[in-house]
Amino acid sequence: MKKIIGLIGTNSDFSTNRQLLQFMEKHFQDKIDMELVEINNLPLFNKPADRKIPEEAQEIADKIVDADGVIISTPEYDQSITAALSSALSWLSYGIYPFVDKPVMITGASYGTLGSSRAQMHLRQVLDAPELQARIMPSSEFLLSHSLQAFDENLNLKDSEQVERLEELLEDFLTFIDISKQLNHSHNLNKREAENFSWEEI
Repeated sequence: MKKIIGLIGTNSDFSTNRQLLQFMEKHFQDKIDMELVEINNLPLFNKPADRKIPEEAQEIADKIVDADGVIISTPEYDQSITAALSSALSWLSYGIYPFVDKPVMITGASYGTLGSSRAQMHLRQVLDAPELQARIMPSSEFLLSHSLQAFDENLNLKDSEQVERLEELLEDFLTFIDISKQLNHSHNLNKREAENFSWEEI
């Protein structure tokens, strides 16, 4: 059974993106070993003079390294990802590089009609940055619109078509993880490039 990290892309106390990952954790418990990870304990990113990263960031990085893949669920704020998620990804690419070649699936929920589509597009760009170099599953958007009405009292998705879509995407993601394990010839080079990259030298 594959180990999957569900990264909650917000520090909000109430979030339908957290609910979406909680539903996936429960619904797919026979298929994956999923652990939900919060980012709300991370401080706002500020490059430290001593280059020491917060213990909380290192703990998240270690979980990602040990996992077979990561599912990130992001809300959409001003057509972008949250400041908290942006800050978390900055910590997770500052002296530590857990995302290099790590299979990632992106999901998102929003109160409106578009279901965080623009935030997901932005997140793909961020995860493709030289310091992150995640391996993002292509053609895999899951857009949960009108998310305040999407769950029942037991936090189950009410729309059977949405559930079916998630099931199909997860199967694709598990296959994507298996394929990614075979694409490992340049992993050490990719990690060195991430470690040595500097915007100041461009």
